[in-house]
Amino acid sequence: MSIRRINGLDLEQMLRNGLANLSRSEDEVNLLNVFPVPDGDTGTNMRLTLQHGIQETKPNEHAGEYLKGLSSGMLLGARGNSGVILSQFFKGFYQELARCAVLGPGELRNGLIRGYRVAYKSVMKPVEGTILSVSREGIEHIRTQIGRNTDIDSILSMYVAEMRKTLAMTPEMLSVLKDAGVVDSGAYGFILIFEGMLMYLRGEYIQPGRDEKKTEAKPSVDLSLFNENSKFIDGYCMEFILQLMNDDQYNQNFRLKDFIAVLEKRGDSLVCIQDGKRVKVHVHTKTPSNIIAYAQTFGEFLTFKLENMQVQHNERDTIIAKRHKPLSVISVVNGEGMAKLFRDFGCDVVIDGGTTMNTSSKEFVEAFGELDADAIVILPNNKNVILAAEQAAKLENNKKVVVIPTESYAEGYFALAMDIQDSNDIDRRISQMSRGREEVATLCETTASRDYSFHEISCRKGDEIVLKNGEICSVDKDWKTALLSALRMVDGIEDRETCVVFRGAGVPEDDENELSEIISNEYPMMDVTFIDGGQVIYKWVIGLI
Repeated sequence: MSIRRINGLDLEQMLRNGLANLSRSEDEVNLLNVFPVPDGDTGTNMRLTLQHGIQETKPNEHAGEYLKGLSSGMLLGARGNSGVILSQFFKGFYQELARCAVLGPGELRNGLIRGYRVAYKSVMKPVEGTILSVSREGIEHIRTQIGRNTDIDSILSMYVAEMRKTLAMTPEMLSVLKDAGVVDSGAYGFILIFEGMLMYLRGEYIQPGRDEKKTEAKPSVDLSLFNENSKFIDGYCMEFILQLMNDDQYNQNFRLKDFIAVLEKRGDSLVCIQDGKRVKVHVHTKTPSNIIAYAQTFGEFLTFKLENMQVQHNERDTIIAKRHKPLSVISVVNGEGMAKLFRDFGCDVVIDGGTTMNTSSKEFVEAFGELDADAIVILPNNKNVILAAEQAAKLENNKKVVVIPTESYAEGYFALAMDIQDSNDIDRRISQMSRGREEVATLCETTASRDYSFHEISCRKGDEIVLKNGEICSVDKDWKTALLSALRMVDGIEDRETCVVFRGAGVPEDDENELSEIISNEYPMMDVTFIDGGQVIYKWVIGLI
């Protein structure tokens, strides 16, 4: 039986079926939540978010009115990044359909489009390979196939099918998923909800498999993994709902844009949304007290959660160390930000080379002993480390060791980006990583430590200099002028589409904003990503492909 119109009562039953479908696969979704460092169990967070929305909403035949209550309930009940993004999707869905008593094919199409667009805007730095990707590609790939007479179940069937295709590609979009050998957990949970909605239209009713009053599962964490000798790198995951207050003792000039700007300086992985006089926040930070004090100038907390992510990170590393792998990767870096980046990108061992990056062969040999792998790849990320890495490779008799001669963080970054981590074909993976670094143009900017003159290049101590692929190419008193000049010297710069910029230790964020504007104005078609590398010698390391 074809269905071309649905009302609010239909939507409620469809969503309850979607919730039941997610609920019965909740543990499976949770098991996928290995990388990045989990804030909680994705399946549980998504279930509780949707469950809260449904519970807080009264049945209503008017579709827009029902979605209004659902959206508000999901916003307040949102848990974790996945739950917040899910709530934002349905916020956009509601915003598009607020005046619709019934939904036809055109309304459903537009609601799905508005949903993903609002979800994207809610995330400060959207990451592909997540719920965002599947929700976007799911509808964008079929929107032209939806006509005024298309059945609702046909639309959802095509939508789910396209999302399944994108889900299979999430490990290629997000490298940390490759290392774990999984698809994105949030994306999978999102698909399960819509599969359940489709099943309802086809007469397949799923009985709720969990107690709807069940609260959030407490994470099982081995607290012995963090002690007085542990390094605290990953910080805390903080979530709260802030009630803005009218009392004169609170600041009445709350502006979401300004609030976000302050929190961005004090943390990352920020999701911040406002619904009337309530603000929902998810943020990662090392200094939660600063955010707490700032938030309380505007109001008081309705809910609050704070978790030490380092405990979970250490637990993750313990799991990695015990798992045999066809191929493991060792990288040499300097700076906490860079170390975290390469670990998250799939490196099994990250060696801190210090400011000079003078890593010894012995350190590599010791790292070999920590790994249970058939083969090992070393990314030196500095030309002065390559020989030591090659020497260590000759000393290893039990494993195949290959040194990919990366001379910068940028080359190492793109080499990892090209790795096919879910493949057992070692030679192909090594070949892919090698190709990844070969196409990279690298610029490194720093301050000259002494006078220098060679051929047509000369500088004085204190000048700003830029090295292109290891050779000085630009000198100026102003670092911005030097970098812009160097960018223009890069071969085929007009055809390069991707630029990754690693910000060094102590470089002000204002400088990052200036550089971003310079690159965007000069090369508006280029995709630019900034990463807090924390490297010491070079203020900026730029990779272009």
